[in-house]
Amino acid sequence: MTAARPDTLAARIDAALPQTQCRRCGYPDCQAYADAIAGGAADIDRCPPGGAEGVARLAALLGVASRPLDTSCGAEGPRRLALIDEAWCIGCTLCIEACPVDCIVGAPKHMHTVVDALCTGCELCIPACPVDCIVLEDATPGASGWAAWSPALADEARTRYARHRLRLERERRERDDRLAARAAAPQPALPAATAADERKRAVIDAALARARARRQAA
Repeated sequence: MTAARPDTLAARIDAALPQTQCRRCGYPDCQAYADAIAGGAADIDRCPPGGAEGVARLAALLGVASRPLDTSCGAEGPRRLALIDEAWCIGCTLCIEACPVDCIVGAPKHMHTVVDALCTGCELCIPACPVDCIVLEDATPGASGWAAWSPALADEARTRYARHRLRLERERRERDDRLAARAAAPQPALPAATAADERKRAVIDAALARARARRQAA
């Protein structure tokens, strides 16, 4: 488990969000959206996964009037589950990279699959797939917003997202270290020019000299 954030207003707002990390609010993750609300830079009506109940919770937390969900961010609806069509999957791993909670498993050039219990329905894998082999189905027909979610699922998603970010940061550092080591490694010496190379170079230099002479004479 990750360490709890300090008990700030932003942390309390973050705790009231569903943690799907879907970015529909216009921010890169739920924490960034919570920070924006706490700083007065964002309204409380931009989280479709939380739905009307989510807006009401944020309004009560902040002591402001509730309001309808901002439809420019999307509509409230059932929680959705990503499914990968095995017959069309090419194993490109782009959906694995896009998933914010690492709920897609697979290997390069092998079929991938979604761990249903961990999918937050964020839909970020859909535009990442180059062959359109991922579809969405309703996982909670008739239930939406917090009625289709739970604090336990939100906590699990928050933890998995934190681990996802740590993994990406570790991979970035390892990649940078490899590049730095490669740049610092002694470069192999170029082979010494042979007699044949010298003769070719002399022929080329002579041809260039003749061309310059003709140009000057003209």
